[in-house]
Amino acid sequence: MFGAIYGDIIGSYYEVHCTKNYDFTFNKDSTFTDDSVLITAVCKAISINPNEISKLKIYSRAREYAAQYRYYYSRYPNAGFGNMFSDWAKDPYSKNGRSYANGGAMRIIPIGYAYDTLDQTLIQTKASCIPTHNSKEAIRGAQAVASAIFLARHNNSKRYIKEYLEKTFKYNLSLSISSIKETHVFNSRASYSIPPAIIAFLESSDYESSIRNAISLGGDADTEACIAGGIAEAYYKEIPENIKRFCDNRIDSSIKNIVREFIDRFSIT
Repeated sequence: MFGAIYGDIIGSYYEVHCTKNYDFTFNKDSTFTDDSVLITAVCKAISINPNEISKLKIYSRAREYAAQYRYYYSRYPNAGFGNMFSDWAKDPYSKNGRSYANGGAMRIIPIGYAYDTLDQTLIQTKASCIPTHNSKEAIRGAQAVASAIFLARHNNSKRYIKEYLEKTFKYNLSLSISSIKETHVFNSRASYSIPPAIIAFLESSDYESSIRNAISLGGDADTEACIAGGIAEAYYKEIPENIKRFCDNRIDSSIKNIVREFIDRFSIT
């Protein structure tokens, strides 16, 4: 869980100061962003109601996620939310948004950990997307990330994870990080930014190399590192102490407590 938040924090500086350098330094001005805030919102929604749902209950479940998104936006309105999300969050009567960006994917990390079947993971992920990212492109990206986390935490191989995602979500995950870097720019569109974030994990050798791969793409660094870091933690099961020390004092205590409660409740190691 914290693997995603740490990726968000370390990548936050490089969202603005894009880099293609794998050996970038951890910048003192790094901070948590809306990615971490909405991960916390999903943790809270699941902690309040951890029950599985059927497809018939997906819209009522979506309203539960939406309530937490709005609440946590009100707690951290200056965390870097996009204008479309801010407008939606401030209006309790706003309709479901149809964003095709990667915001639906970065916040679903807890869903990949909380449920015991892949089918339920996919249903919950769709429900979590509906309030703001109710488009096929965004839902596909979010479900791909949730699937990767689910498969990683159940000790599937990288080869299996890659083949499953390529077959199920029709992503090309055979490109190399070095080839992607040549043309990669900041673009938060789900179909553009999510496959490289997954590849950043697939080409990694440990947690740190995963987020370094993602940030050095030179794109939407905080979100791509959040996604790569979330999958990497599920797969490698450990995060270096120096990264923990750098990031832990940059996380608001309320966020930290909610995420820790979620980890304890669902026995995440």
